[in-house]
Amino acid sequence: MIKAFLWDGEKLLLLDQRKLPEKEEWVVLKDHLQTAQAIKDMMVRGAPAIGCVSAYGFLMGIRKGEDPSKVYEVLKNTRPTAYNLFYALDRMMKAYQSGEDLEKTAKAIEEEDYLANRRMAQIGNELIPDGARILTHCNTGALATAGLGTALGIIRQAHYSGKSIFVWVDETRPYLQGSRLTAWELLKEGIPHKIITDSAAGFLMKKGMVDCVIVGADRITRRGDVANKIGTYTLSVLAKVHGIPFYVVAPSSTIDYSIERGEEIPIEERSEKEVKSFRNCQFAPEDSPALHLAFDITPAENITAIITEKGIWKPT
Repeated sequence: MIKAFLWDGEKLLLLDQRKLPEKEEWVVLKDHLQTAQAIKDMMVRGAPAIGCVSAYGFLMGIRKGEDPSKVYEVLKNTRPTAYNLFYALDRMMKAYQSGEDLEKTAKAIEEEDYLANRRMAQIGNELIPDGARILTHCNTGALATAGLGTALGIIRQAHYSGKSIFVWVDETRPYLQGSRLTAWELLKEGIPHKIITDSAAGFLMKKGMVDCVIVGADRITRRGDVANKIGTYTLSVLAKVHGIPFYVVAPSSTIDYSIERGEEIPIEERSEKEVKSFRNCQFAPEDSPALHLAFDITPAENITAIITEKGIWKPT
């Protein structure tokens, strides 16, 4: 099974996702500062995986004798949108304050995410017809979670169950998590797919070449608004116009019950360099400014169903 991270009892090993698909390189993290930097730099990404990794980062910080509040703050300030980060850190802090075994708690967060992925895959597979042509965005697979995946977990399960499915893979600008990571996972599974430019999705829908859209989530509000990788909102509008089911898949740990509406979700703005260049290749004028919003908000009314390990939720 593909793993984004491994805990060996003392240190955390991360598969550096910035190097994929060309190179599978593992990096060793030994404290919370290295963990925080790895999350900021997108060495690890995907809301569930970020939550799991932050839990182990907290554990390592406490073992180093650092102040728990400072460890919490350093890790909390890495990525503002992904709610699993805050869910995991709050749980670790509560465990510390109540004298619980922190390593046991961190392992439980990881295990629960993996089991949630398995359950979501089973539930979501019921919505996927044989022969479905599925469009997905960003990476929502084993690389983004504790294993298997959220949206990509359902795609995997459909494939495992013998359904003849095909996947359109949005490249997902500007970090190319679709073309670099999702395609890499699909290749390893032998799942038929093609990479497309993000801007091709609407025309494929118009031509009747997409049967459903399945995406993940970084934060979900009480009413069912969803923050996810930039470009998700656009897909939801296109799917609605063309009468195509639009499914969101995420564990219940992604739901932020303190927020009612999507407008309340903080949206991370990353460096403009990630828009103007990639891996030291500059393809835009240095003096041209760029805006890099890492996420957008899809309103509940654009979503056909949200799939969690607890069942299928149809926002109204």
